[in-house]
Amino acid sequence: MFNGIIYNQGTIKSIRKSSKYVSGSLVIEIASSIRFNKTDIGESVCCDGVCLTLIRIKKKSFLFYLSKETLKRSNFKYAKIGKKINIEKSIFHGQKISGHYVQGHVDTRAKVKSIDIIDKSWNVKLELENRKLFKYLIEKASISINGISLTISKVARNFFEISVIPHTLKLTNLKDLKKNDLVNVELDIFSKYILKLSN
Repeated sequence: MFNGIIYNQGTIKSIRKSSKYVSGSLVIEIASSIRFNKTDIGESVCCDGVCLTLIRIKKKSFLFYLSKETLKRSNFKYAKIGKKINIEKSIFHGQKISGHYVQGHVDTRAKVKSIDIIDKSWNVKLELENRKLFKYLIEKASISINGISLTISKVARNFFEISVIPHTLKLTNLKDLKKNDLVNVELDIFSKYILKLSN
């Protein structure tokens, strides 16, 4: 479990197939200054909103396993060497929750339709790739975009909007977004469960 507050980033160093894992899956290496200990191997780490398992620690980089399901739902399917990645370690009991509960279970991708800069903040218009999930979008509800806890500022017929303040832009890879880029989306866990129970 994570809370969507990002203080660390990394850069994709390599993406490769591995005979140790299921066909179609990948191993990704991310270089970062974030610190892990050998005892952290096997732990869950949120990488661009996706809960990945840490499988190896190198001197200045870390290896994670990407399953076929992860590649199917996330933008790691299109990841390239050099891409910046948001990184968050899992939260522990008693830790302050500054964002919202993020599982790292990406529901779908969203395409950036437009970016408007208003007084140094970014107003980003997004379109969900999986249209069936549109019903879970609620104005002023929480949403995870590339692992970042954000608030939905507007929901329209074919898109939704988020506002990103300068502080968040400075600490995350959202500052690198361009029109037509794909981002990872995790819908608010409470909205999913409540809607499921009400049906």
